Amino acid sequence: MATPNHTGTSHSLFILLGIPGLEDQHTWISLPFFISYLVAVLGNCLLFFIIIIEHSLHEPMYFFLIMLAVADLILSTTTVPKALAIFWFHAGEISLDGCVTQIFFIHASSIADSGILLAMAFDRYVAICDPLRYTTVLSHTVIIRVGLAVVLRSFSVILPDVFLVKRLPFCHSNVLPHTYCEHMAVAKFACADIHVNVWYGLSVLLSTVVIDALLILVSYTFILSAVFCLPSRGARQKALGTCGSHLGVISMFYLPGIFTIITQRFGHHVPLHTHILLANVCMSAPPMLNPIIYGIETRQIRERLVSTLSSWWTYC
Repeated sequence: MATPNHTGTSHSLFILLGIPGLEDQHTWISLPFFISYLVAVLGNCLLFFIIIIEHSLHEPMYFFLIMLAVADLILSTTTVPKALAIFWFHAGEISLDGCVTQIFFIHASSIADSGILLAMAFDRYVAICDPLRYTTVLSHTVIIRVGLAVVLRSFSVILPDVFLVKRLPFCHSNVLPHTYCEHMAVAKFACADIHVNVWYGLSVLLSTVVIDALLILVSYTFILSAVFCLPSRGARQKALGTCGSHLGVISMFYLPGIFTIITQRFGHHVPLHTHILLANVCMSAPPMLNPIIYGIETRQIRERLVSTLSSWWTYC
């Protein structure tokens, strides 16, 4: 294992330890990581394929779901393979440039996820509260513009993180007790003032994910108000059914993150390996569960999946 670097010159190589305190259990811990990544890749690719080939699914909600699948694939591929390399081969070395690349894609894809979930909440709002204007409001042009806005926002707010980290001199320990590089986790190892990093990271969180969550809450307040005003119980159940899968995906994205923030803020006596495991759950659980939730809750996707798998089985 590499020893901490205390020289006076900035180093450009870091050592990711994985999950400190549980090194002897890394092999067993790697199994759920591997399974979650396998399910995430297969599930999101299959979801992407089904929506593309099934013309009945060429609707705004499913186009947003394609965007979500792509963002989830980027997020899980940025983090899990490196974690598995640490667990299986003790390959914890990562260059500063590699670390910065991880930081960029982790945070950019997370913010993209949040933006897409907000777009999907708006989609459900229009579909339920103003159904007669649904195709007009959410035209293909609008969907493309929303997708571009999500990408540009993610890129523009996270790109400064790259320069904020690259400017820091790292002359303390180069051993990071984690499975991946995260902005503030890396910045804390700098031998320079990191107040700019702290405040910029907080401002990005507040101006993107927090605002998105509040707008989603407002959207679903109007949606639920409209649903419970419907005269028919069957109509209410149908309307709630169209929101069920989206609410499940929202919960999987925001709740683990909120729980992690609470444990980091108030769980001072919680072991370090628990914090790191929770952080990894935030990275691996949503990409794995999102296609499962939509596959179970959405009849068209479920039927097309069964048909596709039956055709493949017959062909084989």
